[in-house]
Amino acid sequence: MASSNGLDPAISVVVPVRNEAGNIAPLVAEIAAALAGRAFEIVYVNDGSRDGTADELRGLMAQHPWLRQIRHAQSCGQSAAIRSGVAAAHAPLVVTLDGDGQNDPAYLPALIAALEAGAPRLGLVAGQRIGRKSSAFKKLQSRIANGVRSTVLRDGTRDTGCGLKAFRRDVFLALPYFDGLHRFLPALVRREGFDIGYVDVLDRPRRHGTSNYGFFDRLGVGILDLAGVWWLVRRKKRVPQAEEVTLAR
Repeated sequence: MASSNGLDPAISVVVPVRNEAGNIAPLVAEIAAALAGRAFEIVYVNDGSRDGTADELRGLMAQHPWLRQIRHAQSCGQSAAIRSGVAAAHAPLVVTLDGDGQNDPAYLPALIAALEAGAPRLGLVAGQRIGRKSSAFKKLQSRIANGVRSTVLRDGTRDTGCGLKAFRRDVFLALPYFDGLHRFLPALVRREGFDIGYVDVLDRPRRHGTSNYGFFDRLGVGILDLAGVWWLVRRKKRVPQAEEVTLAR
């Protein structure tokens, strides 16, 4: 797959979106500017949008051969969209960010540099938001959710809700998949024996549209997900180092 400079991409940028038509063009331009000079592709995952998202992407794809669209016929959620994008990615290194414009693509090089510098020990570099531009209620619910998750899982991460992340494609695809996976990546990557790196990032206000996610519609399933991840972490067994013994000649 050709990238921005005609080479096979070294970096795949995965962007999950649902009904974000107004945010697509400016974000694509910012991602391209942030990764200028690198071999990259941008993979938008259109998660059952009912606005002009698909048409907006098609128009931009005609201008940019490194832009791709993966489409879900109906909305399957953010975790499913991210997994579809990672599965479709052509590069060994994947970075993700939310499609609403609140994640600044200017931080992508820092995430990539941290992951490359920490290889092979680091399995994930996660953005940690500061100066959040959300409502007071949304910031409160995030503090509560992050506090409960950190206490139960002891994953050493203060903010798993930031969409800015960098990881190896093979590490991500080896994780147990479930709806809600994206909120527990640090704990699950640690479970596989990798360390986690962090980059502080400034949050931005949403440019267009409204949030697709609410608090009460995620509360019950979030508690069940947390219990499930806690079980997975506790039941992880060390994989033995095995080698075949042959007769000496």
